[in-house]
Amino acid sequence: MSKQGYTVAVVGATGAVGTQMISFLEKRDFPVGELRPLASKRSAGQTITFRGQEIAIQEATPEVFEGVDIALFSAGGSISERLAPEAVKRGAVVIDNTSAFRMAPDVPLVVPEVNRYALQKHNGLIANPNCSTIQMVVALKPLYDRYGLDRVIVSTYQSVSGAGWEAIEELQQQSKSVLSGEVMECNALPQGSLHYPIAFNVIPQIDVGLDNGFTNEEMKMVNETKKIFADDRIGVTATCVRVPVFRGHSESVYVELQQDFDLAEVRELLANADGIVLQDNLSEKEYPMPIQSAEDTRTFVGRIRRDLTHERGLNMWIVSDNLLKGAATNAIEIAEALVEDGLVRRG
Repeated sequence: MSKQGYTVAVVGATGAVGTQMISFLEKRDFPVGELRPLASKRSAGQTITFRGQEIAIQEATPEVFEGVDIALFSAGGSISERLAPEAVKRGAVVIDNTSAFRMAPDVPLVVPEVNRYALQKHNGLIANPNCSTIQMVVALKPLYDRYGLDRVIVSTYQSVSGAGWEAIEELQQQSKSVLSGEVMECNALPQGSLHYPIAFNVIPQIDVGLDNGFTNEEMKMVNETKKIFADDRIGVTATCVRVPVFRGHSESVYVELQQDFDLAEVRELLANADGIVLQDNLSEKEYPMPIQSAEDTRTFVGRIRRDLTHERGLNMWIVSDNLLKGAATNAIEIAEALVEDGLVRRG
C-alpha cells in the first residue's frame, strides 16, 4: 500500500466488529496509507484482504503502534486498558469500541451526528459508545434540540451478534438442534457461569448484574446517554434483553419531552435528521425491522405515536445494525471527523 495517507491500526482485526471496521475503511475510501491489522498471538501470521492486497495480521503489542496515526480498538476492555495508553504514548489517536474509557471524564464519548464538537477536546483517546446507546441517541438528538428531554424509558431487543462470534454460532447450532429434536448446548449466553438457550427464547440479561438490580448493559445506556448529551438532568432507565436475532438491535423507547409537540413536526424532524430513515406507516405495515437494517449504516425510526397517559409523552421504535452504526461505522465516522476537522496528525 502507498505510504500516502494515514497509518491505521485495527486491534481485534479478526473479531465481528474488527472485520467490519476493515471493510468500511475500504468501502468509505478512508485515506489509509498503511493498514496494520492486529490481534492475539494466536491469530498472528494469518492474513486479511484490504484493497486487493493480502496483509499479515500482527500480534498486538505496545511496540507495533510506533508510527500509527489512528488506532481502532475492538478486542475487549482488558486489551484496551493495557494497550490503548501505549498507542497514545506513541502518538496515535485511539478510537476505542469497548467500555474501558467511556465514562472517564477526560475521554470524549462521541456519536458524530449528536456531539461531534466533543472531539475538539480529545487527548489522544476517544470512546465509541455502547451499540444500544448509539442508535437511541441518534433518534433522540433532533427531539432534544427542539423540545428538550425530561425522561427516557427504553427496552431493548438485542441480537446475538452483540455478544460476538460464539453467540452467533450458538444460535445457529441451537436452532438446528431444536428443529431436529437434539439436545442443545449452551455455552455463550448470558455472560457468567450459568447459560441458557437463546434459540426460540429471550434472555432478560445482557452483561453482569449489579447491586441496584440493573445489569451493566442497562447502566451503560443510562450513564452514556447523559454524558453524550452533557445533561445529567435527563432521567433514563433501561431494560436490556437478548433475542434470537442474528444481527440488528431493536428498541422500544418512551420519551417525555420538556415541551408539548406536534406529531407531524416530530416526523419531519426525524425524517430530515442526519443518519435517520423514517419508516412510519402502520396502516401499510411500514416500520423498522432488523432483517431490513442489516448491512445498513443508518438508524431506522418508526411506530411514532403520542402516549395515552402523559401529555408530553412520545413512543417510538428504533432499529439499527449493531455491528455497523452500533460499532464499526460509528468508529469510522469518528475517524473521518477527526481527519476533516484536522484533529489527527499524519505520520
